Amino acid sequence: MTSIFDQYEQESQVTQRAVPVSEQMTSSGYISMQLEDNKPMFSKQKMNFNPSDRITFVAVASDFLVLAMANGKLFRLDLKNPDQQEEIHYAKYVQPNSRLTSIFLDPLGYHLLMSFTPRNKDGNPELVYLHRKSSKVKVVAKSRNYEVTEVGWNYENTSTATTAPILLGTSQGHILETELEANSDKMFTASHQYWRQVFDIGKGNDTPITGIEFRRINSTTEYFIFITTPNRLYQFIGDAVFTDDKPSLQYIFHSYLTIAESFQEIPSTLNYSQLQFFYDKKNLPTFAWLTEPGIFHGQLDLNSQRNSNSLFTQGELINYPADANAKETVPIAFVLTEFHVLLMYSNKVKAVSLLNQELVYEDNYSEAHGKLINIVQDPLKRTIWAITDKSVFRYKVTREERNVWRIYSDKKQFDLAKEHCNNNPAFIDIINVKQAELLFSEGDYDRSAEIFAETQSSFETVCLKFLEINQVNALKIYLGKRLESLQEDENTLISMIVIWMTELYVSQLGQLRRSGKEDSEEYHHIQSDFEVFLLQPKVVKCMQHVKSVIYDVMSSHGDKQNLIKLTVLNEDYENVISQHIYRKSYLEALNMLQTLKKPELFYHFAPLLMEETAKSTVNALISQGPKLSPSKLLPAFLACPKDEAHVNEIVRYLEFMVQNFNVKDRAIHNYLLTLYAESDLKALMRYLTRQGQDMSLVNYDIHYALRLCREKGLSEACVKLSTLLGLWETATELALDFDVSLAKDVASMPDDTRLQRRLWLGVAEHIIRKNQDLKEAMSLLEECPLIKIEDILPFFSDVVTIDHFREPICQSLQEYNNQIEELKAEMEDATKSAEYVRGEIQSFRNRSVLVSVSDACCVCGLALLLRPFYLFPCAHRFHSDCLLSETLPILAPARRNKLTDLQRQLAVLSNVELATVTSSGLPFREVIKNEIDDIVASECIFCGEHMIACIDKPFIADEDWDRVMKEWE
Repeated sequence: MTSIFDQYEQESQVTQRAVPVSEQMTSSGYISMQLEDNKPMFSKQKMNFNPSDRITFVAVASDFLVLAMANGKLFRLDLKNPDQQEEIHYAKYVQPNSRLTSIFLDPLGYHLLMSFTPRNKDGNPELVYLHRKSSKVKVVAKSRNYEVTEVGWNYENTSTATTAPILLGTSQGHILETELEANSDKMFTASHQYWRQVFDIGKGNDTPITGIEFRRINSTTEYFIFITTPNRLYQFIGDAVFTDDKPSLQYIFHSYLTIAESFQEIPSTLNYSQLQFFYDKKNLPTFAWLTEPGIFHGQLDLNSQRNSNSLFTQGELINYPADANAKETVPIAFVLTEFHVLLMYSNKVKAVSLLNQELVYEDNYSEAHGKLINIVQDPLKRTIWAITDKSVFRYKVTREERNVWRIYSDKKQFDLAKEHCNNNPAFIDIINVKQAELLFSEGDYDRSAEIFAETQSSFETVCLKFLEINQVNALKIYLGKRLESLQEDENTLISMIVIWMTELYVSQLGQLRRSGKEDSEEYHHIQSDFEVFLLQPKVVKCMQHVKSVIYDVMSSHGDKQNLIKLTVLNEDYENVISQHIYRKSYLEALNMLQTLKKPELFYHFAPLLMEETAKSTVNALISQGPKLSPSKLLPAFLACPKDEAHVNEIVRYLEFMVQNFNVKDRAIHNYLLTLYAESDLKALMRYLTRQGQDMSLVNYDIHYALRLCREKGLSEACVKLSTLLGLWETATELALDFDVSLAKDVASMPDDTRLQRRLWLGVAEHIIRKNQDLKEAMSLLEECPLIKIEDILPFFSDVVTIDHFREPICQSLQEYNNQIEELKAEMEDATKSAEYVRGEIQSFRNRSVLVSVSDACCVCGLALLLRPFYLFPCAHRFHSDCLLSETLPILAPARRNKLTDLQRQLAVLSNVELATVTSSGLPFREVIKNEIDDIVASECIFCGEHMIACIDKPFIADEDWDRVMKEWE
């Protein structure tokens, strides 16, 4: 159960600083996040042990605590093993009238020095030494004339047997260098390697030394030494001489024997001061010096300031917190941490921030605990101890850096603020918002936009801030940074920003163009930025979804140049070509079409290009050759004006494709024929002639061509087409209307002589009835031998006498006589042939073949007379069943099926049915056998057509090859 006293102690520990409302999170992304750590930054815990008397001095190092008490005893405690406590009576080893003035413990916690002064003028001051492993106090012999007030320990020392070289400061201002050893055979005197005075700060005046700190600079032979008096801070820099890896510090002071030493002076009426150092995680030192006006605090730069008289680059005086009720204005002692100083008064401890000098913590001590006498810090473990004359307290420091980021942010040191916020996104956001707002108020809009983009501030709010003051460049920067931070799946936001930024860019470029600044540096800079923007991966990906909107934006601003660049960038070639056409750059559009080699684009843009620049378009089409389908270009040709220039270019392209690539598409040929019919009859006739007279080889629609030519009144072409369709009479009649010679040619074309005769008679009738010209009629008889004089006589009028036809009539009669004689000769030949055939038939009836008993079947090799057999005129003999088995596989399927059916009938039908006489007078059995003989014995299988057809058949079938090969092996 917590006692009332403990409750009072808890209440007395007050954390002064709360987070102001004005500093709460202002960005939307983290508004509900708790920013403060609930644990107190400084908390106190009382150690659970009671000293045997009033405590007067304390020292702690490496978790080893030493207390000096008023009864002349030392209390030693290993904090790692708090149960092991020890008290040593030191008073018996020193002069009876001596008074303890201070104790000093080295950083390792092994070497303890105790400084004594005489209570009266008869005695001498002395310094005693006590080792951690020993309980015997030893006097340092040469120290009897020096009152040691401060010890500068060697932080590089790792030995527990020796202190290594150290510096001692006295009340007279002397600086001594010595090295003490623990392994001394002398019972009451401490051994030291050497003892020498190296400097005199007071220069004859009693100036007490209140602090000494020396450290090596960056592992070199160079050291810095800080020494303080009540009102001065001295700095010494120099090289030490090493002997056996131990530095001799007196050489550092040698140069200052002839030159004035460097010091910082702060007026003070106090007879004390205190020097504290702190090394952060990067081993960078800071120092603090307690003076009457305040704590002088600074940072050391061991690199850049080495050649100057001062090591610290930043120094400021931290005022003590005001307290109207306090009896003391200056603290008795203090401890330095990384970001705070803990000030100890007689009845309280206060923590003040080094960054903003605000009081962050106050701890009041009650009388029950006694009066505070000192506050110390373990130099290695960094633990903090406050000692009253009755108790020992330990202070725990919990995340003292928690508010550092906010302090730096308030001081506008934003980079430092970010370094100390532990990568907390909420803190970083607050810092960025504050920095962005500051830059905005200062007019640095571009930089403000960059920082705003890193915050969670409302997108709309930030954009409005820049729009209200017409800062387009800053807005673009903000949008660009936000675009970079978006994830790939945030498609809506990405699309919105890309469209907006495009609008801003093209708007700026448009304003400059309208102002006549198209060649200005500003214009080229914006154009360059715009092109870089369009190449960003997110923008390129976004263009796949919003390119139509982007195109509309650019078009609305008349930015044709960037529109073309964008379409090329997106490989949106259709829009590229559209833009060229929009700008009436037809040749550029054609060049791009030829470069891209995309036929569908040719088909798409051909109508417009043919209409605007027919010749160049046809040249481009011809250059593509067979890559383009002429039939897919027909819509473009049909849409063209039907003037001579356009028609000639279309004909040029179609002729090129037909003649060079043998295009046979009927639609193409029909369209070409149409163009010929409408514009060039000679070209039409040449075309019809090239196509030939074979309907199967003609590529155009003949009926369509004939109908077209009739509509156009092209008689010659109609004649040509009619002959192609076999309309000979029509073609001849049409030709007779305008060209008799053409009609004669048509009449001579048919292969059928009767048709030729009929056509020629039509020509003759037309000529004779029209002219009644005997000479012309006679010439017709010479031109066509198929017509005779008697054929044309009816065409003459009745007034024409026969005398005019004497010669052709006689010639005709002579021809008839010759034909009669030829027929007689043919009849005699036929009679002789018939008689020869009848004689052969009669000889076959009486022919016979003698079959011997030894004759064998040509298939099975057995005696022929054993079974029914067939005997062929070629003398080959076969058993009927052997011939059947050989013939069956080579029969056609129909004959094979018929043979199978006949065999089935012969086997199934009864004898009565088979004996039935058919209409031919033969029994049904004989009829079936005759049909089987006709199929099986139609020819000899060795001499007939089958053997000739099998001349290229291998002796061994493919399926039997492997078997035969194995048999031969």
